[in-house]
Amino acid sequence: MNTLTGDYEAMTNQRPNIILIITDQQRYDTINALGFPYMDTPNLDRLVNEGVSFDNCFITAPSCAPSRASLFTGYYPHVTGVLKNADLWRHSWVESLADSGYHCVNIGKMHTFPFETPLGFHERYVVENKDRYLEGRYYFDEWDKALRARGHVKQQRELYRQRDDYQERMGAFEWELPEDLQSDMFVGNFASWWLETYPQTEPLFLQIGFPGPHPPYDPTPEYAEPYLERDDLPLPEVTQDELDNQPQPFRQLREHNFRIDHDSVVHLDQPTRDQLHRLRAYYLANVTMIDEKIGEILSTLDQQGYLENSVVIFTSDHGDCLGDHGHIQKWTMYDIINRVPLIVWSPGRFQPAQRQGGLCQLMDIGATILDLAGITPPDTMQAESLLPALQGDNWQGREVVFAEHPPDGIYEGPYMTMIRDRRWKLVHFLDSDEGQLFDLENDPQEVHNLWRAPDMAARKHELLEALLNWRIQSAYETGSLFDQWR
Repeated sequence: MNTLTGDYEAMTNQRPNIILIITDQQRYDTINALGFPYMDTPNLDRLVNEGVSFDNCFITAPSCAPSRASLFTGYYPHVTGVLKNADLWRHSWVESLADSGYHCVNIGKMHTFPFETPLGFHERYVVENKDRYLEGRYYFDEWDKALRARGHVKQQRELYRQRDDYQERMGAFEWELPEDLQSDMFVGNFASWWLETYPQTEPLFLQIGFPGPHPPYDPTPEYAEPYLERDDLPLPEVTQDELDNQPQPFRQLREHNFRIDHDSVVHLDQPTRDQLHRLRAYYLANVTMIDEKIGEILSTLDQQGYLENSVVIFTSDHGDCLGDHGHIQKWTMYDIINRVPLIVWSPGRFQPAQRQGGLCQLMDIGATILDLAGITPPDTMQAESLLPALQGDNWQGREVVFAEHPPDGIYEGPYMTMIRDRRWKLVHFLDSDEGQLFDLENDPQEVHNLWRAPDMAARKHELLEALLNWRIQSAYETGSLFDQWR
């Protein structure tokens, strides 16, 4: 039953401005108001306390481009054809927003390929990964241009490698150039400047993509110091037994990351507590820097008259292990990677302080935005609108969620797929007799792999059958769309 007041009915007669803020590689446990008191995130706390938090939102792919392409199309990666970074991605539902009359603007990271693909936006001010070596190394984005105009050389892998302590920093380095040129500060300031300078245009769809807290983990000393002084930061406890019982593709991934320094990160087999503490402190400091910029963006939206009729959505594309399970960054199917924050904030439109616990997928944001804009999503769209939950209806969420990822330049194992319900998770590796099965009710940290447990054979078969049916149904319903989305 809808429990909202008549004010909502009046507001829904207008198409809202939609501001979609996406960070890169931000874990769920990085917002104070969601239950993590070691965090300093007053502006994200405000969004939680005055908005709707979806506490069980899961990505469809554990790396940047496929996750984002899924979000911006409403389809799983095997349908979009964007399975890994640098796969061709040129279309999105932003085109539908633009066709319907929205002015569509991107400021910051999107990770399309090519990077400057219009994707439906009227204006794009692209800022990409901090440390681009696998693709687009010589693509000069807005941040590169600003650094050059100010006479600075960007902090990057080639320079970090010259440090005597490079091998033991695990990607955690202080930002030593002017603070306003740090990537997240730059994107936040750029967004506020655009809002202040461009004539007010409504309805507006504004996507703001922060490059952090993706590595290199690079806060300024001012933001890092409070976290370095905290002794309550949660640090991973990884046993040799857990490492030995991981599937071979994940053991291979660990070895790869010991040898090759992606994103200026040299992963370590047995980091010290001090190294892990610094890694976490710098990562969390990056989140606090982003939080400050979000507060400034909200103030600017208010000052420019946008917030009277706006919906602000905050999320991230995936998480970061930060040493959990013995891994760094993403490319695995653990919840610390797959579960991301998702907050929808629109005071007066949706009732505040809602905590929705049903399962949803990150791509469901797409169907929700189309609903908010008064656009009917295509019948084939695999995303499911979250508008019923926002309106206070009896929303139960999905029964299961899925994720997938192929081998790429970093994860060298076989194609992997994941299925998860409220209690069980199964990870399948193609053409392998290895896998993962976790009882999340009794093992929420995903330490005890039950894949080979004799008494779990029936449960494993049930989940494998559901995984197979998902792929068959998806191919049947969307098989002709592959070329369209590429």
